[in-house]
Amino acid sequence: MTDDKDTSLAGRAALAAGAAIGSAAIAAALLFVKRRKSRAEKNAPTRPERAHETD
Repeated sequence: MTDDKDTSLAGRAALAAGAAIGSAAIAAALLFVKRRKSRAEKNAPTRPERAHETD
């Protein structure tokens, strides 16, 4: 068996592109979840902890 390691510029570029796409996808997913959570909190009904007593 031979050890064929791809050390060409094209191989390194493909690896770098794959890493960039992966990290961009993770960042986009995190931003989406954060935005969705903030919208849910914003639209949630307000429930004061100490509501005034009414008769």
